[in-house]
Amino acid sequence: MQVTCINKQPRNNTHEGITHLGNSKGKWTRQQVIDWIESKSNTFFTLVNGNRGDIGVVDGPNGKYLRTYADGKWNDNLLSLPECP
Repeated sequence: MQVTCINKQPRNNTHEGITHLGNSKGKWTRQQVIDWIESKSNTFFTLVNGNRGDIGVVDGPNGKYLRTYADGKWNDNLLSLPECP
C-alpha cells in the first residue's frame, strides 16, 4: 500500500514519532502498520518524485518505529510527507 501522508504529535517536533500513516483510501495507526509489516500481511511504501521507498520496522531504543528504506539505506522520507486530513 502506498503511504502519501502522516500524522505526528506535535507536528513540528522532529523527535516525536509518527502516530498515523495514510493515503486517499484510509488512515492507520503506527501500531497497525507495524503489526501488518511484521506479520507479512501487507507491505507499505512511499513514492516521491518517482523514487520508491519501502517502509520497514526498526527496533529502536524506545521501541519499534517505522522508517523508509531506499537506495540501500534507511532514511527519514516518511517525515517529509504532508499531514493526513
